[in-house]
Amino acid sequence: MLKKLLFLLLPIIGFSQNIILSDNAKVSILTCGTAPVSYAMYGHTGIRITDNVNQIDVVYNYGAFDFSTPNFMMKFVKGDLQYFVTSENYYDFEYNYKLDGRSIVAQELNLTTAQKQQLLNELNSSLTSEERFYTYKFIDKNCTTMVVDKINKILGEEILKQPKSEQSYREILYPYMSDFYMKLGIQIIFGTKVDQPATRLFLPLEFEKVLNTATQNGKKIAKPSEILNEQTVTTTLSYLNSIYSLLAAIVILILINKKGIQIIYFIFAGLLGLFFSLVGFYSLHEEILWNYNILLFNPLLLLFAYFYLKKNTPKTILFGQICMALTMVYLAYIVNKVQVFIVLPIIALHLFWLIKIVIKYKKIKLNSFS
Repeated sequence: MLKKLLFLLLPIIGFSQNIILSDNAKVSILTCGTAPVSYAMYGHTGIRITDNVNQIDVVYNYGAFDFSTPNFMMKFVKGDLQYFVTSENYYDFEYNYKLDGRSIVAQELNLTTAQKQQLLNELNSSLTSEERFYTYKFIDKNCTTMVVDKINKILGEEILKQPKSEQSYREILYPYMSDFYMKLGIQIIFGTKVDQPATRLFLPLEFEKVLNTATQNGKKIAKPSEILNEQTVTTTLSYLNSIYSLLAAIVILILINKKGIQIIYFIFAGLLGLFFSLVGFYSLHEEILWNYNILLFNPLLLLFAYFYLKKNTPKTILFGQICMALTMVYLAYIVNKVQVFIVLPIIALHLFWLIKIVIKYKKIKLNSFS
């Protein structure tokens, strides 16, 4: 697959490698719209270079990867999967995004001819050198940050950067997640890094906003945005993929009131906590390290489920109280965070069942002494 891709790109690389751009050449930042699927949830950033004199119209993309990479999934989870830069004809690029129904917005940069030439030379050099490959980082090194860094280098200073604010990375990311259960899963797997104040410009649409206002020496960096392709992807409200279905499922579980279901739930929650514990030792993704969600989904729930199954009254009470305390600490910690409302139903189920079981076993214990 990768070899085939490289073969298709060679004509473009070879054609543009030694081209001297004319004064009519243009450099634009392309911002591609979002889509409900995971890989398109946050959009995409590309660099387009056009020169009618030299018949060039090429888009450079950071963020490509090869599914046929050995141990692909393990490398992805660990965080050492190699991403790379590619180039393609603009009309092929546009065609693919039209098929996906995603928008394309262009912002032409006000660069000198020398700066445009420098950028073209560096991009082509990246295609054929060790710079072509890089280790992807969700916040620090992705399709947007690579472009931001490249343009800042051409400008000679860090003009393009995240505006100063009190917003955390999590708060910036949160509105982009339209799929409820995907949003819930991402909020649970993210750790403390995404709660830090955002200092890195790392999302395509945020980059587009910055380009609209950024200036250097009193002159705007980019011309007004131009829509090259309208967004046609629409998201429809689905009650099955919303907090309402989660609430309904929790109510049904409570009404069924079966011990077996409770045990299965706590085993699942405990295994999830065990995963959070172990992945921190394996993964290089800083975004999932120091995951405080382990206070809610904690491995001690496995012991609680075991002793509850075995009807061990003292230890069921002990581990139930410990898990209740950890859940309360978790609630206090996230009460002012953006994700609190989507996690709240799970917290409520946790506490309801834990309190109910502990009270029941305390009564059993008390009756055994009477």
